[in-house]
Amino acid sequence: MRYQFKFRPYQRRFLRSLTTNHGNWDIREGIILRLTDESGKVGWGEIAPISWFGSETLEQALDFCRQLPAEITDEIIFSIPDELPACQFGFESAREWGETRLIASVLGSEFFSMPNAQCPMPHAQFYSALLPAGKEALNQWETLWQQGYRTFKWKIGVYAIAHELEIFESLIHTLPASTKLRLDANGGLSYEEANLWLWTCDNLKANGELAPEIEFIEQPLPVEQFQQMLELSMSYETAIALDESVATLGQLAACHQQGWRGVFVIKPGIVGSPSRLRKFCQQHKIDTVFSSVFETAIARFAALQLAAELSRNNRAVGFGIDHFFEQEETWLQSLCNSL
Repeated sequence: MRYQFKFRPYQRRFLRSLTTNHGNWDIREGIILRLTDESGKVGWGEIAPISWFGSETLEQALDFCRQLPAEITDEIIFSIPDELPACQFGFESAREWGETRLIASVLGSEFFSMPNAQCPMPHAQFYSALLPAGKEALNQWETLWQQGYRTFKWKIGVYAIAHELEIFESLIHTLPASTKLRLDANGGLSYEEANLWLWTCDNLKANGELAPEIEFIEQPLPVEQFQQMLELSMSYETAIALDESVATLGQLAACHQQGWRGVFVIKPGIVGSPSRLRKFCQQHKIDTVFSSVFETAIARFAALQLAAELSRNNRAVGFGIDHFFEQEETWLQSLCNSL
């Protein structure tokens, strides 16, 4: 199959800086792709790299797009190198869109409904909402709860551990007991701090406190400390999820081969080829949580389709991030119309 290819870079400013152990993030940059096949069907895709998380840089993605001809083929799409995982996802998603979805335009209202996206999630899965780091979480969870969220993710490893544990104590006594809470360290804890967090979470269960369920601690240690995370996962009741360690398909396969059987957080926007991801998940039946990379509705729709296909354990998907941006419908419509 041959496709006419067009692309356009974009920038979106966060309403407030996103603060993680990796630092502050103020502007989301990416690339919108448009593929038109020989019958005139249009497929939309998005390249939304996060270089500090393990993908290519935006500049590398732009360089790749710029060197492509105006007409590309399936062969070109499926030969995108593994060093460009966000490009793999963007181009394959655009191809699949045109091939399998009789949707005339990306601009329909289905892309802007939250949390009722037009992708039926298995077992009525819900979305996980991202809380801001630090004590701001105490001020924001209730608004998100009223919007329907029942699973929250809170960033840790950002401030001194004693301060964060104090906030955590307040948070678990404020959140309704039916809530699930995920703690995301982005690889920012020391081994001793990771032990302390896991011990604290285990104690909540042991004491039988009427408190939210701590679903897991996400990426407590840096990527290079995989063996320590494997040991910790076998030493505590509280689950550990890998995130930065499994940012790309190559990393995902390597961690599975080395014995990881806990939770895998998959960010479809940067993991790489959707077709190869499907094969891996279906073959190994891994425990997955699908998560956002702060993409637009275009990549989010493709990512949620994958989540609907591949999620196994009824875990909330990590796409509750709309409150970090202005409403995107008009902006995205204008961007797509310019292609």
